Order: sequence, then structure tokens, then C-alpha cells
Amino acid sequence: MQPNRTRRWRLPLTFSFVAATAALSVNTAAGAFHESPRELQLLADTTAVNFSRDVAPIIQKNCQLCHSPGGIGPMPLLTYQHARRDGPLIKQMVQAREMPPYQYDAHIGIQQLQHDWRLSDRDVATIVQWVDAGMPEGNPADMPPAPKLPDAAEFRMAADYGPPDLIVKSSKYTVPASGQDRWWRPSVPSGLTADRCIKAVETRPSVAGRSVTHHANSIFVPGASDAEPDAVGGGGPGSVRLSEYALGKIGEVVPADACRIAPAGSNVLFDIHYFPNGKEIVDDQLEIGIWFHGPEVTPQTRHRQTLGLYALQSGSGDFEIEPHGKLVTQGYHRFNTPVRIDSWQPHGHLRLVAKRLEVLYPDGRRETLSMVSNWNPGWHHSHVYQEAVAPLLPAGSVIINTAWYDNTAKNIFNPDAEQWVGMGDRTTDEMSHAWIAVTQLDEAAYQQLLAKRAKK
Repeated sequence: MQPNRTRRWRLPLTFSFVAATAALSVNTAAGAFHESPRELQLLADTTAVNFSRDVAPIIQKNCQLCHSPGGIGPMPLLTYQHARRDGPLIKQMVQAREMPPYQYDAHIGIQQLQHDWRLSDRDVATIVQWVDAGMPEGNPADMPPAPKLPDAAEFRMAADYGPPDLIVKSSKYTVPASGQDRWWRPSVPSGLTADRCIKAVETRPSVAGRSVTHHANSIFVPGASDAEPDAVGGGGPGSVRLSEYALGKIGEVVPADACRIAPAGSNVLFDIHYFPNGKEIVDDQLEIGIWFHGPEVTPQTRHRQTLGLYALQSGSGDFEIEPHGKLVTQGYHRFNTPVRIDSWQPHGHLRLVAKRLEVLYPDGRRETLSMVSNWNPGWHHSHVYQEAVAPLLPAGSVIINTAWYDNTAKNIFNPDAEQWVGMGDRTTDEMSHAWIAVTQLDEAAYQQLLAKRAKK
């Protein structure tokens, strides 16, 4: 069955503009997504909402980073006058869950996520009531102080972790104003003199390059090696995947009990996909900011975490979408040891419309872990599960990845419904995989985590 994608409220953005949307404030109020019907009723029973007291705090926290001078939002939202001018549009976008742009189904699968950008039901209801009431300003004295907005060139995760412990820059590359997709794969020294365990990582395109950087994958390789790793971060001896960046993604956070290894003496091999959009960008460089755990945290004291490209499609031979056609693919991966799924990041291009992650347990139970029914190619999110709910899978479990594609004119991101679409790396091709961060466990560690959760 094709998931129902409600798109009538989506702004008619070009893909080049969507590609520019590579930064947004992170709402870290995880676990506060839903309010009870009683709480929403209490909100409805209070005096009429107004901008200064009720709406301004929501917009400051969730909107202004992008909707400010120099930001990637199409209009500013810094004042009451700004918000009032676009109030009906704001209402439509938040009701449709198009803004803030965080594509993750609200009533399917695990809802307890870290760094969840979605507005709470209460916040949406507040904005809707404000618009319906005629958008009253209220008392300007009730306005909260204006937040200090970060510079567009700063690492977003520095607000939580401080300056990165290590910054690795790609070699320079000039992106032409027009032409086909470009790939740039430089290898640069990491500067690491000891094995370290990564706490968080953020890949940051240049401000000018955000509009043309489709993705930027990175791996650690020994010395001058340039061997690509396998799907789960292996490859040659010592090779391990560092990170994955795609349009709209902020970064990745590694659980405190896991170690994503940054090896000593390694190089960082970049795999950068550029897509020209009309303006030449001279000597573009990407930066990767890495935050480490303290030196007391070593690969020997933590479970190993790998970030893998799980290519869960049903093979490339049958991956062809006919003009004006649709397609569903489904693939599988079996874990031979116990694991914990730490995060899930669906990936696709312009014809992907929805994706689902399920698990088939050894006892035959089948459970949906996560679902995105309204895919947007301009926002690739790493959905990080909260520690208490990150799926613990026994040995023999199978994850199932299902993807839906729409090559018709109803898909507003589709550049040409007359074309056959196949598997490939170009922006106009398609993909069907998911980036999944997995902590590798043995049976003893698996049972310990189960017991720890049972106590809570």
C-alpha cells in the first residue's frame, strides 16, 4: 500500500533551495512531543493566546535560527510584524508538520528521540489558536529577550559540547556553476596520535557550499590507504566509518556506553557529492568537527559502535521505476549477535516518498521501529533513540527496510515524470538504503542491558 503523503501545504520550493536548508535549531526537549487531551483542553480553556506571551517563545526556540537575516528561511520571523504577516502560512505549515522540518511519523513506532525538532501538540495548538483569534500582539512587555543566534559558520553542536576537539578539513574543490553531479574524494591526515572514542561528530559544509553539497561521507583509513569500507564500516584492516552527512543533517551523537573508534595514525577519506546549482563556488572546503570522550574512555572499556550503510533494497536488477510509475522495495539484514540500534537515518533521492524500519524477532514477532511517511529530500535526519528505548535485538533478529517511490507528477520533488529512474549515485537516480548506528553486544552485555531496563 502506498503511504498517504499530504503535500498540498508544502511550499513550491525548488530542489536547489531545499538543498540550501542545512541548519536549524535543535529542539532538545525530548519526550515532550505529546500532551494529554486534558492538557490540551486546559490550554483551550485559558484566556486567548497572544504573540508576546505565548507564540514568541515558540518561534524563538524553533524558527528564528533559519528565519533571520542570512538564514536559509524564505522570510524573517524576528518580530510580531513578521509573524503576523505570515501567520496563516505558519499555521498551515505547523499543522501539516512541515515545519519545523523533521520528517518522522508521530504515531508509529518509537517516539522517544534525542534532539527531536518536532513541535509539541501544545505548541501547535497555541499557534493555531493565535491565528484563529486574529493574531493579537498582547503586551510587548511580555516578550522574552531575543535569543543570541549563532553565526552561520559555527558548528551547531558546539552549543552543547563546546568547541570541537578535532577539526578535519577536506582539500579545496571548485564547484562549477552548471553541469552534472560531481564527486570529490580527497584523503587528508587526521592528526590523531592515539585511538580515541567519539562522543559526537558534525560535518559542516561551507556557508556557500550548503546549496550544492548533496552528501559528504567520511571514513578513517590507515595511512595513505584509500580503500572504501564495507557496508557496516569494516573494509581493510583499521578502516572505520567516521560519519555521513546529507542535506539538512546536523550531526550524530554516540551513546555514553559505546565507542565509535577514531584510530591513531589514520587519514580521513572524504566522499563528497556536489550538485551545481547556478553559481560557481571557488575552493570549497568541508569541515568535520569531532568531540571525544575523555582519555579514560577507550575502545577496551566500551562496546563497539559502527555506523553502516545498510543497502536494504531488493537488488538493483529490478530497481526500475517506469515513467508515471511507483515502486516498493524491501530488503533485510540479519544480526548474528545481539545488538542495540542507536539511530536510524533513511536515505533516498527525489522519488522516495516514504520509508519504514521494522524488526523480525527470532520468535516470529514483527515490530515497526520507525516510519517516515512524508519524505523530504532536503532534510536527512539521524533519528537517535533515547537510551531507555533504543531497540535491543537478540541474536538472529532481522531488520526490514521498506521504501516507497513515486515517479508521478503528484510528487512535487520529481524533476521529470517522463523519465525511467534506476539505481545510481546521481541526484536524479534513486537509492534505497538506511544509515544505521549499531552497538555490537555479546550475550552477557545484552542480558545486562535487559536487566537494567527491567529495573527502571
